[in-house]
Amino acid sequence: MQKSVFESLNAINVNDKVEKKKDLTYLSWAWAWAEVKKAYPSATYTVLRDPLTEKPYFYDENLGYMVMTSVTIDDQTLEMWLPVMDGANQAMKKDSYEYSTRYGVKTVDAATMFDINKTLMRCLVKNLAMFGLGLYIYAGEDLPKDNEHNTVVKPATKKEATPATELPWLKYGDDNWTGVET
Repeated sequence: MQKSVFESLNAINVNDKVEKKKDLTYLSWAWAWAEVKKAYPSATYTVLRDPLTEKPYFYDENLGYMVMTSVTIDDQTLEMWLPVMDGANQAMKKDSYEYSTRYGVKTVDAATMFDINKTLMRCLVKNLAMFGLGLYIYAGEDLPKDNEHNTVVKPATKKEATPATELPWLKYGDDNWTGVET
């Protein structure tokens, strides 16, 4: 029996293609698209445009910028959207603005076409994840599911938590600690 598009793409391990920035994992759009095109040469994608402006983004003065893509693989089309955000995951707008946090006042710079382009390509990768490619990254997993057993393959070095108050694998200041600091 032939695998579905989702089963085929979801089985691909893209870990050697990901990049880490802060605590987040990113899959390069170029690698993601290359993997899809190797498996499905007829795959296509489209950047959706605002029908009023024909620009490759949607804009709301209060909410900021949003981009959208559409991917078609084997006659199945899925759309995806992603807001244009700064490094602190704050919505970027036409003009810079400030907001308050418990650490003081922060500034969000005005969005540029570079920010919009970068978000478009991240949106494409998110769109491809809806077809299965790298979906496990969005689920916070290290590896794709083992399709035969339908379980997540975990690294052998990962330790399981012990009783609620005892977490021997969590030490202040180490790599595991940074994920719980925020």
